[in-house]
Amino acid sequence: TTLSPQQQTMTATSKLVNAASKLRTVAHLRSSTIPSDLIKSSAALLSSVPTGGKHALPDLPYDYGALEPKVSAETMTLHHTKHHNTYVTNLNVGMEKLDAAVSAGDASAIIALQGAIKFNGGGHVNHTLFWENMCPPDSSQAELKEGTQLMDLVNSNFGGLSNLRDEMTPAALGVQGSGWAWLGYNKKTGRLEIATCPNQDPLEATTGLVPLVGIDVWEHAYYVDYRNVRPDYVNAFFDIINWDVA
Repeated sequence: TTLSPQQQTMTATSKLVNAASKLRTVAHLRSSTIPSDLIKSSAALLSSVPTGGKHALPDLPYDYGALEPKVSAETMTLHHTKHHNTYVTNLNVGMEKLDAAVSAGDASAIIALQGAIKFNGGGHVNHTLFWENMCPPDSSQAELKEGTQLMDLVNSNFGGLSNLRDEMTPAALGVQGSGWAWLGYNKKTGRLEIATCPNQDPLEATTGLVPLVGIDVWEHAYYVDYRNVRPDYVNAFFDIINWDVA
């Protein structure tokens, strides 16, 4: 059943009140051992759980084979149904444990859960945008259109799309091990910036930049198609960026 905007607001408010109530209990029981920022972050995490109580794997906006030959259907199927789904599953487990730890006033357990929630929550956030960041290579969305605000920023900040590509490519290739390369928007300066994040660290929470385009350079994103030749994958990725979404 689809909730009305008023019902959705009431549900979100109720969750936030419940989370805050639990955290006040924690603060009362263990105020000497729980940092205030941990109390606030735990409340925010608990209140962010979607209606229904669990995060869910999003549907792709295209078929698994729609990005071929740049990215194969096999890669997309594995990446979406196995890797992203694992992040979602583990995030939900972590949130259930966090809820229980908060209810019990267990400061040690709350602290111990932060790393897993950051990793799996970041994986869920990053991949949710990643699927939207791509489109079939012959789609009109794969063209950054003149006259758009984004094109104006690309021209003024980088001197054109080819220069952006020339700067973002080595950033993606330079990520050691696993991580992401991002094109982000700096709300304070009004400029575009290129940044990298290790593992599944989410861009905005890590740097303050609003994520526009992310290149997943974990090997599971390209190994089936490109083996360990990351440069070929990164070069191909620029042909399937959905600039309309960006």
